[in-house]
Amino acid sequence: MARIKKPAKVKEPVRIRMRTLTDGSKSLYLDIYRHGKRTYEPLKLYLIPERTAADRKQNATTMLAANKVKSQRIIELTTGEVGIKNTHKKVYLLDWMNTYMEAQEKRGKKDARQIKTTINILKAYTSERMLLNNVDKEFCLGYLRSLQTDYNPCDRKLSNFTLRNYYRVLNCALNAAVREDLLRDNPFNKIDKRDKIREPESKREYLTIDEVKLLMNTPYPNERLIDIKNAYLFSCFCGLRISDIMELRWRNIVCDRGAYSLEIVMKKTKDPIYIPLSEQALKWMPDQNDKTEDDKVFYIPSVNYVNPGLAQWAEKAGVKKHVTFHTARHTFATMMLTLGADLYTVSKLLGHSDVKVTQVYAKIVNQKKNDAVNLVNSVFN
Repeated sequence: MARIKKPAKVKEPVRIRMRTLTDGSKSLYLDIYRHGKRTYEPLKLYLIPERTAADRKQNATTMLAANKVKSQRIIELTTGEVGIKNTHKKVYLLDWMNTYMEAQEKRGKKDARQIKTTINILKAYTSERMLLNNVDKEFCLGYLRSLQTDYNPCDRKLSNFTLRNYYRVLNCALNAAVREDLLRDNPFNKIDKRDKIREPESKREYLTIDEVKLLMNTPYPNERLIDIKNAYLFSCFCGLRISDIMELRWRNIVCDRGAYSLEIVMKKTKDPIYIPLSEQALKWMPDQNDKTEDDKVFYIPSVNYVNPGLAQWAEKAGVKKHVTFHTARHTFATMMLTLGADLYTVSKLLGHSDVKVTQVYAKIVNQKKNDAVNLVNSVFN
């Protein structure tokens, strides 16, 4: 007669374990093992030494509570894996959006205004009692449609750039909810790219090398604010933003065996950056003289003085472009690529965390190449 095999014992994904403490009591915790990963969850429940019937009764009650949490965790794991939504955490979408906004403000992010506007859009689009767990693909598609057709806070046509910001805010908030285990996944990830609001082609105003030379040879309209001219041209050769220029101290300028470099933490991204300084960049730095390491390199009294003065200076030089301080950063990027620097190196010099951000400058340079090649057409027509 064939031997009857015993059914294989199924291992539980969650087990109660205990750790003995110095006072003789035992701390209970969950040992969770799933898909090759082990995590532990302290329960803050304790078994005491059993000396009396009351002690045994108390421990039995404690184990009952521990098993209840264990069962709940098993349900959460199994329902999540088969695609059933976890509804034990009833969080309203609008409440989560406000929580997300507060978290962004604490992190020093400057998108609170966009988040507030997005919250108002959501109030018009859905119920205030809309649960975060009920946000699905159809909800997100409807939200995108409402942005493009229904919502218009200014009674005028909004640009794709503005609409994309309102899409981006909700998308980022849902990603944050996934990280906090409030959502299993972000339904925006299930939407085809064609149905999303496309990012408009970014335009970068920049100066050619000849235009930079024109500015170099043109006096600044206000001699008292000559540091604005110097700082702008310095940025043309190192790519710093105005916010970093205004905070630049002499201690950030490092000289090693005659080679100068710049080492700062960027104000916008909070990331450190190292930039070697060329002779052209050094030309536009003032002399340190008796200034201390903590003194600023450039004297710019207020950002309000910058762009109006640059516009007058550009007009005086005969530059027919809308010149703002940020065009210096764009000029540096396109000039480096035009002169043969590779995209990755330029990305690092600009402090970009993703080389994709730098690719827009590569498109500009490629267009310049196309325009140059096509000049032949006018000669042989």
